[in-house]
Amino acid sequence: MKGNFLAGRSFTDLDALNREAALWCAEQGGRWRRAAACVPMREHEAACSANTRPLEVTAEVERYLCPRRKISFDGFVSFEGHRYGVPYWYGRRECRVSREGRVVHIYSDDLSRELVAHAVGAGADSWCEGQWETSPAQPEELPTQPVGTVVEQIAPPRAKPGFERFDFGRAE
Repeated sequence: MKGNFLAGRSFTDLDALNREAALWCAEQGGRWRRAAACVPMREHEAACSANTRPLEVTAEVERYLCPRRKISFDGFVSFEGHRYGVPYWYGRRECRVSREGRVVHIYSDDLSRELVAHAVGAGADSWCEGQWETSPAQPEELPTQPVGTVVEQIAPPRAKPGFERFDFGRAE
């Protein structure tokens, strides 16, 4: 892969590189290989499909496919190396997250409600509508006391400091 796929390629981000790599692998696996006298992808599919069956989606499987995540203090949940915003009105500190293709879905902890859906990000945080409350009743930050500044000069200490023997400018 390093010598064949990456040589001479340029990419804009990691997601683009991953998409190109998946296409390249599918193309290489679907070609006839003289050394193996077969198409590796077809051989693999034939060997594996004999042992597979459709997965029945039950409540237990849904919980496994949507892992539980903690919501951070700033309203984000981490999933697959990216941070996605959760609306402030969701009062719990945990939620469940799943990915379908290029969309990340965030659900309530009991999977009864979808809170928000995000496009898979390229690296930056993904905010959502209503992530932070912006009503005039709750300002962002206002001091609870009036700010008052007092500047005054204090007198030097009367007691001799511990390093007086190093004060070479003093009068004896």
